[in-house]
Amino acid sequence: MGGGYVIVPLLNSELVEKNNWITKEDVVDFYAMGQCVPGIIAVNTTLFIGYKLRGKTGALTAFFGLILPPFLAIIFLASILMKFSDNVIMNDIFWGVNIAIVILMFLTVKEVWNTSIVDKFTLFLFSFILILSVVGVSPSISIVLAGILGIIYNLIKKIKEDRL
Repeated sequence: MGGGYVIVPLLNSELVEKNNWITKEDVVDFYAMGQCVPGIIAVNTTLFIGYKLRGKTGALTAFFGLILPPFLAIIFLASILMKFSDNVIMNDIFWGVNIAIVILMFLTVKEVWNTSIVDKFTLFLFSFILILSVVGVSPSISIVLAGILGIIYNLIKKIKEDRL
């Protein structure tokens, strides 16, 4: 539970609000791109951001900066937690952590919603793709379809603007 969803509020806090290195729109764009390519969403997203900021060196630094600390912490904590797996207090702590992850996922949806749903078309596209996912259409087909609809919409919009 959690996965890539929990990284958006953290990226917004650190990279947009505190350091002003990128925009909220960049975070959402890179997050969307991170979902479209194979791999871990959080890693993909930070790779794109690192590449934008410092090229290949930035991407590599972002990769190790994201992967190494949790990897080492998991190895360390797993050896300790195995001893406490039947402990009621530890199970309560994990329950609380799960609640925190749900809240972070909600904040991610809120951030993506605020920067992605900007007009009637994006609201329509969101609703349409949501319906497709509920009825069981493959996410790959939904992504391709959303891309095609976005291209068509922007072409029509450009043609209308050129006429004015």
